Amino acid sequence: MLDNIKRFDMKKPAQRMHLGLLMRLLTLPTLISHKNKLTKVGMKGVKPPYLLLCNHNAFMDFSVALKATRGHRVNFVVAIDGFLKREGLLRFIGCICKRKFTRDTTLVRQLKLVTERGDIAAVYPEARYSLCGTTAVLPESVGKLAKLLRVPVVTLICHGHHVNSPFFNLPDHKVKGTEATMTCLLKPEELDALPVEEIQRRIEAEFVYDDYAWQAEKRIAITYPKRAKGLHKVLYQCPNCGAEYRMSSAGTTLKCEACGKSWSMDEYGALKAAEGETEFAHIPDWYEWERANVRREVRTGTYGATYEAHVSALPNPERYIDLGKAVLTHDMSGFTVKGSYEGEDYEMKLAAATQYSVHIEYEYLGKYGDCVDLNTLEDTLYVYPEGKNFSVTKMALATEELYAFYNEKTE
Repeated sequence: MLDNIKRFDMKKPAQRMHLGLLMRLLTLPTLISHKNKLTKVGMKGVKPPYLLLCNHNAFMDFSVALKATRGHRVNFVVAIDGFLKREGLLRFIGCICKRKFTRDTTLVRQLKLVTERGDIAAVYPEARYSLCGTTAVLPESVGKLAKLLRVPVVTLICHGHHVNSPFFNLPDHKVKGTEATMTCLLKPEELDALPVEEIQRRIEAEFVYDDYAWQAEKRIAITYPKRAKGLHKVLYQCPNCGAEYRMSSAGTTLKCEACGKSWSMDEYGALKAAEGETEFAHIPDWYEWERANVRREVRTGTYGATYEAHVSALPNPERYIDLGKAVLTHDMSGFTVKGSYEGEDYEMKLAAATQYSVHIEYEYLGKYGDCVDLNTLEDTLYVYPEGKNFSVTKMALATEELYAFYNEKTE
């Protein structure tokens, strides 16, 4: 597939960051308007090089990271679609390209180069915006990377970015008082002494967060009148009747079109049923209930579906290539995409046991709707299932549960 199309050059060494002061000045309006507060813990005397691990909820994360690293050069890892039509600029400011959820040894070499020359290697290990303001799964390789680089491990955990601009509802909700904590979690001598498993455990423990719980605790009111719009993308299953893919949302209301039950989202991010029991007042609890349901399908071997789909490819940052119609299957074996482009059949297979998570998009680029973003080391496919009887959120949950299931069986 696309054999004659050039691929992005992942091996080209990451450049040192330029325009650092200008970039930081450009982020000031965002930081000021949201009254961001940054707290540093154990950072006294900590200077580059170090590995900066950041949680990921919204584009504002980058603004806070630039504030936190003020005065130092930083190389950010950025997904290939971020490079679209601006490869030269992103290389110039030191960004490193990555195809999401691939096992990429080239990236490890790039990060080692960054730290060896004395700069900051900034990584968003969740590799996607959180779907509901809670921790996304971290790759098991983060601990190995930290031990290999043997530089301080610093975490930057932001609060308020999801509720200000949820992945399912991107407009600025005008949250003021966002917070971030920058912590020196591990020093080189600790990395030397600790096993990889303990390094991984400490990193994962630091990444436990919940933006809706934070909002409720801080009593931050969000008066944005369309704050529930798009919430059905995440909460796709009704807890009242069990129907999937029949949820809708608008304004401050979430509704099941199958049974008619509805919930309102208050100014503090809590849900309340219009009538009867409020099954889940806390949005992440509803999301985890959906996960448990998907887990049951996986554990009983019944998970799986096939869809007609539209496919676009992004082999390099120059342009998307429309591959036309294809067939997408996601089942117990993983993802399979089968199609034909310019008279030649192609197939992409991603085995469930090797894929710990997957990237999804809601209404991606406003073209074909929701999509699942599938990657190999050389290709990226944006696959848009057709019809209404699907949820890319469920596909993401199933990907994580399938990986856990198969890796438990082999331990």
